[in-house]
Amino acid sequence: MLSDTMRSFGKNACIIREISAYGAARSAQIGAENVFDFSIGNPNLPAPPAVRETLVRLLTEMDPVALHAYTPAVGLPAVRQAVAGYITETYDFPVTMDSLYITEGASTALAMVFHAVCQEGDEVILFAPYFTEYPVFVRAAGAKSVDVPCTEPDFQIDFNAFQAALSDKTAAVVVNSPNNPSGVVLEEATLRRLCAILQEKEREVGHPIYLISDEPYRDLVYDEDVTVPYLPAYYDDTFVCYSYSKNLSIPGERLGYLLVSPRMRDWQEVFAACAGAARTMGYICTSSLFQHLLPACLTERVDLTVYRTNRDLLYGALTEYGFTVAKPSGAFYLFVKSPEPDAFAFYEKAKSREILLVPSDDFGYPGYVRVSYCVDTDKIRRALPGFKALAESYGL
Repeated sequence: MLSDTMRSFGKNACIIREISAYGAARSAQIGAENVFDFSIGNPNLPAPPAVRETLVRLLTEMDPVALHAYTPAVGLPAVRQAVAGYITETYDFPVTMDSLYITEGASTALAMVFHAVCQEGDEVILFAPYFTEYPVFVRAAGAKSVDVPCTEPDFQIDFNAFQAALSDKTAAVVVNSPNNPSGVVLEEATLRRLCAILQEKEREVGHPIYLISDEPYRDLVYDEDVTVPYLPAYYDDTFVCYSYSKNLSIPGERLGYLLVSPRMRDWQEVFAACAGAARTMGYICTSSLFQHLLPACLTERVDLTVYRTNRDLLYGALTEYGFTVAKPSGAFYLFVKSPEPDAFAFYEKAKSREILLVPSDDFGYPGYVRVSYCVDTDKIRRALPGFKALAESYGL
């Protein structure tokens, strides 16, 4: 018998990838220059030069058998040691390699954690808007996702709604900052209050409530006065799910890590549960080649100048045209309020002008669209007349 749950996941594909696939097909029909695809968060900047240089060196100098061999499931010891050293020095938060599991990006790390900490009937709180796949990962782990909408227009945590959602069934809370889809960074005061509430609730219910920090955009922040607090320093029962896809512009290589905070109670047992989850899902080990690359590239970053330029250009134009837009400090997305209640209807009107946006319903926050600005700046400039015409069609 087929699993009804898995069949439903397969038939109801991620809307982002569906729209991106439509964009590719439409580009083949009328030319890519005539399609303004802002659907998918696929970095359009080249990887830092050190990535290519290191790959060439590894491929030409290292024994190919060793270079392409299986690695330990948790990752190469030297790589985990290097990442632990980077975390310790960068965030002034001491960790060892024993707390780290090298993963195929942050998504793998998230799936591992949900399977490790959730049992049937447990609940996981998601702050909406959130990445579309969170509810899928949670449901696959046997738990139920509970949406808590953020406040507007700042998209910080609505603490009244959050405290109402907390219960003795709460197993975990997910934080994503900078946020996908809004680009908003949660303020330190917001996170301190969140952690204080969780600490109090843990004492009340008598079991851990894990804080899962999903961090693929941690290093994509554009404003000098904005910092992304390191959550393990604020709350002991914290996981960090990190990806190198964005800061090194290597999304297709699938490289990241899971950190189980060494301050977490019984962290060795929790780490073992995460490793067990990886085993049951067939996560054997991530790319040997890119694990070997990582120690040489830990401090490398893409040039954020282009993303900052794109953000400023698009945010400035859309707000000038009359759209309501959450002010993003990081990532590479704008979250734009639909001029009509049905974001899908707005999406269709934009689509008729060959502008591809993502309706926000699957982000758990209806009434908006996500605009990915990790595209050529010239494409944004050429799309602006279409955005302006859209605004005028709504009388903005």
